[in-house]
Amino acid sequence: MTSEPVRRVQSGSPWEESFGFARAVAAGDRVLVGGTTAFRGPTLYGEGDPYEQAKVAFTGALEAIAAFGLGPESVVRTRMYLSHMRDIDEVGRAHKEIFDAVRPVSTLLVVEGFVDPRILVEVELEAYRGAVDQ
Repeated sequence: MTSEPVRRVQSGSPWEESFGFARAVAAGDRVLVGGTTAFRGPTLYGEGDPYEQAKVAFTGALEAIAAFGLGPESVVRTRMYLSHMRDIDEVGRAHKEIFDAVRPVSTLLVVEGFVDPRILVEVELEAYRGAVDQ
């Protein structure tokens, strides 16, 4: 178990500043990554493509845990929020490509919408830092 203080990283999302939150927070052995979309700055990648949006969102979330020296092998939980049931297979395909060898516990939900109607997918991760120490 690590004894370092709580640390936070920002990704530069405009919502982080205006809403007052961090992209990722490390507390003890856990690193939590908040809702991450396919936005990079003002640009939405994969507009209209749930597979591409999922890949970009997961990449952004993985970049957040990389700030703590972690990679996909440290991920123990994923959450995927979709705006349409029709996108389940495409988002699932993106998840499998990234996490098939890791097999984190996962939740997939269909929600009514996001802060920008072009967003089709939002993801969250939880990582365990103790896995790296073993």
